[in-house]
Amino acid sequence: MPSKPRFSRPDSPRSRPPSLLTRQTGRPGKGLYVLHNFRFGTGEILPELKLHYLTLGAPHRDPAGHVDNAILLLHGTGGERHTLLAPQFSNELFGPGQPFDITRYFLILPDDIGHGDSSKPSDGLHMHFPQYDYDDMVRSQYLMLTEGLHVDHLRLLLGTSMGCMQGFVWGETYPTFATALAPFACLPTELAGRNRMMRYMAISNIQSDPAWQNGDYTTEPALGLRTANEMLLVMGSSPLQMQKAAPTRAAAETFVDRYLERTDTHTDANNLIYYVNASRNYNPELRLRTITAPVLYINSADDFINPPELGIAERLSRQIPHCRFILIPTSDATRGHGTHTQAAVWKQDLIDFMRETEPQH
Repeated sequence: MPSKPRFSRPDSPRSRPPSLLTRQTGRPGKGLYVLHNFRFGTGEILPELKLHYLTLGAPHRDPAGHVDNAILLLHGTGGERHTLLAPQFSNELFGPGQPFDITRYFLILPDDIGHGDSSKPSDGLHMHFPQYDYDDMVRSQYLMLTEGLHVDHLRLLLGTSMGCMQGFVWGETYPTFATALAPFACLPTELAGRNRMMRYMAISNIQSDPAWQNGDYTTEPALGLRTANEMLLVMGSSPLQMQKAAPTRAAAETFVDRYLERTDTHTDANNLIYYVNASRNYNPELRLRTITAPVLYINSADDFINPPELGIAERLSRQIPHCRFILIPTSDATRGHGTHTQAAVWKQDLIDFMRETEPQH
């Protein structure tokens, strides 16, 4: 068992609690949660595991003292706590009268292990950083909520992409902790086939670059990192939107050059290896029947990473006792894998789900 965590908010004005900061300023509250001697599933131990997060709104407790309005929002691979503050997500969901109205709900947006400002290989350990996986991420989120923020229940957990996969892990590991689950853009099965091939190639391209030096580089392995980011660009792409964004050869080449210039500058190669490989042992398929919370599970038909023609989502969603699976047809409004952040596309489904799962008092 990990030792007692340290909980602080060094980057909040005057160390005020996030809820107070949010009520007074309307801006996200910033937090830091530190777990000492955190043991990973591999048996490796990190003396200090630092988790950064943002909050919006304030926690509310029912007459029995339990938090009844907390919503955990989980980002995707390579994302961080600000990802779901993007206008196409937050402007549709966080305002007055909207599904996640911050005057009513307490929103929690963490940087996962290996992401954002949370502990990661580039902090100094490089490839000696513990080989974390989704189970480690979910357990650290649980400890951050319960020991750090003193949140003993979630009204909803919504996860996108990697966060979607973590949503299924949450449902199996802590079946009564969330009233409802909303996993968007993933498959509840082992990552195999083309999905794993693309991840494996992205990792291998970095490791094959002589400049990588087994992770002990002082300058990024530019060729390997560029090739890996090219692979990730294709994975998240939507043919319809790519054609619209780059209707000529020159526009297509310029799009790629600008994307790589922006992405390569802000990506650490070791961090990429770790977060792409964190899904290596993910496989919730055998325990899906143990998920007791209602589930709103949404994928999009133009998702290159989770192609609908496999039929996996339809088949496995039927194993979850209380699951509604929705496949969004390709349209001008969808964005391939990125449809998970285009809240306007699935907002009404979320509104209906929140109403249907509202606890009865």
